[in-house]
Amino acid sequence: MEQRTLGRTGRDVSVVGLGTWQLGADWGDVTEEQAREVLEASAEAGVTFYDTADVYGDGRSEQLVGAFVADHADAGFTVATKMGRRAEQVPESYVADNFRAWVDRSRRNLGADRLDLVQLHCPPSAVIDADATYDALDALVEDGSIAAYGVSVETADQALSAIARPGVASVQIILNAFRLKPLERVLPAAIDAGVGIIARVPLASGLLSGKYSADTTFAEDDHRNYNRDGSAFDVGETFSGVPWETGLSAAQEFSRLVEAHADGLSPAQAAIAWCVQQPGVSTVIPGARNRDQARSNAAAGGAGPLDLALLDGVRALYDERLRPLVHDRW
Repeated sequence: MEQRTLGRTGRDVSVVGLGTWQLGADWGDVTEEQAREVLEASAEAGVTFYDTADVYGDGRSEQLVGAFVADHADAGFTVATKMGRRAEQVPESYVADNFRAWVDRSRRNLGADRLDLVQLHCPPSAVIDADATYDALDALVEDGSIAAYGVSVETADQALSAIARPGVASVQIILNAFRLKPLERVLPAAIDAGVGIIARVPLASGLLSGKYSADTTFAEDDHRNYNRDGSAFDVGETFSGVPWETGLSAAQEFSRLVEAHADGLSPAQAAIAWCVQQPGVSTVIPGARNRDQARSNAAAGGAGPLDLALLDGVRALYDERLRPLVHDRW
């Protein structure tokens, strides 16, 4: 699989990585055996970048990823984790002592002396804007606890604030065919600054796979069931903030575009390839619940350039159906 340099980390990573939220929690039950199968299948397909967080299953995802990486010590994997969402979401939580405690816990979970990349996990805007935040993160780099740091964000404005900081190696942001706003300013700014872009939620929580219908149901502990109104965390993380019924209809239109203009690709693969092929994107991190999904997602990294008719169709679909619902919010 193609490798790209992940911004200021200086590390080369696969253009399609693996998001591992689903291996910890909030996507229905995934057994340890199933999690291991997903991780192994992704590696066999060329994935070298794994994204996790301390809050995914309260450390379960980190532990599973850490054990997997330990068994492939010579594979050259890069593991990014995130911190901050286990605490109250107020600026006062994001202080140096907490950063050190959170990093030390993730080091234990991952079995690593030094973490490859630590990202603040969608913190309040005031945290992203504060000088003290980066002083504390710089201290963790200097003492060898972390190799690099970045910020996972909800909004384009937060991304731009982080990109302007000289120590920020990467920014993680929602980017998909239903969320085009980062194309306007965020990706160009990242290119200019040499900051890596990690594109998350590339399938809009599965909508862009084309496999959902009005009859689709989700487990009680699946965020696609309990967070549609944003009552648990930012609604933009669930179906990219697009209302369920609107998303279903738009996803069907996307699937028709793929069928007409992306011969050989499934809707999910076309959606991932669309992200990969955006200038400025370093890696895309779809999740997978089984080995077939992991292999199929990784294969999208090798797709040829998408047809202009598909690209134009995505833009028209967004402008006509989705822009009023999501563009000004994130």
